[in-house]
Amino acid sequence: MDIGASLKAIRKARGLSQRELAKRAGVTNSTISMIEKNGVSPSVSSLEKVLAGIPISLAEFFASGQASPIRPKAVYRADELPDSGAAGLVRKLIGEDIHYRIFSLTDQCYAPDCAPEPAPLRDGETAGIVIEGQLELSIELDTFILQPGDGYYLETERPHRFRNPFPTPCRVISVTTPAQE
Repeated sequence: MDIGASLKAIRKARGLSQRELAKRAGVTNSTISMIEKNGVSPSVSSLEKVLAGIPISLAEFFASGQASPIRPKAVYRADELPDSGAAGLVRKLIGEDIHYRIFSLTDQCYAPDCAPEPAPLRDGETAGIVIEGQLELSIELDTFILQPGDGYYLETERPHRFRNPFPTPCRVISVTTPAQE
């Protein structure tokens, strides 16, 4: 197996630059470049560290070099989507089993009077659209009431909170990056 070529192919398939992968893995840009050019043969622990920045396991990495690479599941039926929400919130994450996702796509249903904890602050972005019902979105000191067809897009390091203080359920389709569990 050509470790350098495989790393480069997986990195590019995930839309990562050498610089971004180096930053995520905590190594230098030149380390990534040298591995991809087969200028160095990384130790197992070094390769694990680099792969953690993608993220992908050693087993998945070496399986990707086989003639028939393991492909992730492409279709998720409604009854296969796990509920990972808090009380009053049904949160169905599409592609939960894909560990190297670069974004999360979720179908969320907020029950009436649902007020989950504020979203954790982290580097990234989130966007969504209200499909049914109404949603209250607070961003820093501003509060907005979103109706069906209304959407939002914000940096996730800004303090924000989603609530449904209304008497009917609210359904939202959203995407977040980086991927969340």
